[in-house]
Amino acid sequence: MPYTSVEEMLSLRPVGLDDSLPFTFVSHSKVTFGSLTLGAGKALTVLSIEKREGEEDMVRCHVKGQTEASAEVCIPLSSRGEFSECESEESYTLKEIMASPCLRSRRFRFVKTTKCERILVLSPVYQVQAIMNMRKNVLRFPSSLEVDVVDVTDVCKDANFVTPLNLTEVLSQPDKSFPVVAEILEEPESRSFFKCAWLPRLVKSTNLILHKKGTTPMVLLSSLKGRKTQQYFLVSQQYGGRFRRRPREFNSVYEVYVASTQTHSLTVSVTRNCEEVEEEGLPGLSVGERLQIVDCTRMELPSENNKGEKQSVEALLCHRLQEPDDEEDDEEDEDEEKDKQEEAKEEVLLPLYMQGHFVEVLGENKKYKLCDLGKEFSLPLDVKVVSRDTDLETDPLVGFPCLRIEGAMLEPSIQASFTDKPDHCFHLLPQWLSLSVSFTKDALPWPRDQFPKCFTEKVSEMTDTFFYEFRKKGNSDEAPPPRPPKRDMSSSNLVTKKSKSTKKSSKPKKNKDKSVLTEKLNDLTLNHKKRPPAPLPPDEPPPLVPRKCSAADITSKAKPNTYVKINQPLKRDQLCDVAADVESDHDYETVDETLVAVVKTAQENVMFY
Repeated sequence: MPYTSVEEMLSLRPVGLDDSLPFTFVSHSKVTFGSLTLGAGKALTVLSIEKREGEEDMVRCHVKGQTEASAEVCIPLSSRGEFSECESEESYTLKEIMASPCLRSRRFRFVKTTKCERILVLSPVYQVQAIMNMRKNVLRFPSSLEVDVVDVTDVCKDANFVTPLNLTEVLSQPDKSFPVVAEILEEPESRSFFKCAWLPRLVKSTNLILHKKGTTPMVLLSSLKGRKTQQYFLVSQQYGGRFRRRPREFNSVYEVYVASTQTHSLTVSVTRNCEEVEEEGLPGLSVGERLQIVDCTRMELPSENNKGEKQSVEALLCHRLQEPDDEEDDEEDEDEEKDKQEEAKEEVLLPLYMQGHFVEVLGENKKYKLCDLGKEFSLPLDVKVVSRDTDLETDPLVGFPCLRIEGAMLEPSIQASFTDKPDHCFHLLPQWLSLSVSFTKDALPWPRDQFPKCFTEKVSEMTDTFFYEFRKKGNSDEAPPPRPPKRDMSSSNLVTKKSKSTKKSSKPKKNKDKSVLTEKLNDLTLNHKKRPPAPLPPDEPPPLVPRKCSAADITSKAKPNTYVKINQPLKRDQLCDVAADVESDHDYETVDETLVAVVKTAQENVMFY
């Protein structure tokens, strides 16, 4: 936007001058400041504003020359010319632009030019809300609607108008206004946050009893992911059930490290064996070993990178604790036991990129109230309900194997109930529920000065949308957690190659002087991809096949097969010879020759068929 003076340009800055400095502007015409003359198109950066008593205020600017030389010059605020501010990298939301008159007078463009590359001038469109004396619903019409309006306040003094109030305005009412009967003028715009039984009853023209207003401490609980759909509950800290802590499970060393930053002297137990890999610095862990987390440090890997340099990675320093001996004498001195435990501690370094399975070790089995858990432990925290709230007809928190306390909050709330059940109350949360009501003059459904004993709902089921919005508000100013470190792929490749070579070397060596019988048996298996080639046919012609016998020639005994050699059972004399051979020193030669003959016959039969 063009400005005619430096003072005009500074007065229309979007925010305070101290917060918006430095900024750069350009003069489109030749200007002279004392002995300094600047040509058209020269950029000046405003550094500060110098106020002098009895003299005109000056603007200290930084100017760059053609030869990269720079200088500082003071310009009077009354300097006139044709100036325009250079495009800045500051970004604003629509809400910030509409809230500032200075910003509304400026021009903008989208940060992402894919939406629109043209320059935008943003102007608000106002909406007027009105209510009629004969109707209770709120009317809305835009300010651009061309209608004639006449002030009739003095004429219509007897007309009665209801006053629509949203829940935030109800909170601003004095305490003496409660309890009161209120009528719903507008239903909730969004029902995506609550899964309560009373929510569908919040419809237009329904009467509510607003008992009191206040601030309610609440806790958000979530069930763990599993076969069933994950559920979320908003629980008042007046909940009367008892909880017991549940051990957390971790699937990597990095998760253990994040938990150790929230829990002092965290101790975990290994639930799955881990093999030792020296090249990557991975120690061997066995199921049941206990590790006490000490600190996060750096460790050097024994392997070197491609450049031959030593590598160092972030690691978790732990103390490996020995399991206490059940047979140990109970009358031992406690100091001696502590000394033994100190001596038994072994330092273990776990790289943060190491995958593993661990479970938290809890040293106590105490029951807690919901209000005490947030005071003694940091959130999030895994718990289980071990005793239900007896004031509740049905406690929805009972039956879950594990619940996670996601966070705690102080919510401005309005205690309300329906007129048909004035003693069954629930909380209306103005921050999460948009509702328009009006106070009526209807009488309360109980005798005067005899307030009923109210039962307030302590557990409300919420949707996953509420959970995500809650997380956004809680983590709006926090930086995202760092990414877990990645393992070096070069070292992992070395480990893979070495493991393969180790597996090969670990196999038992085959006997070089293996017998011919074993080799031939291997050739007959079907494990080989390629079968050995068939032997060449013999030079002699194959024997003639005998003719079939007629039916008259067939006797009770079948004719022996001429193609297969049948081993006849050994006679008594032959058995004696075999027994004599067994007692000799060369009995294995006779056995081998017999087996070779059997295998040779089997091969001939296979080749024939």
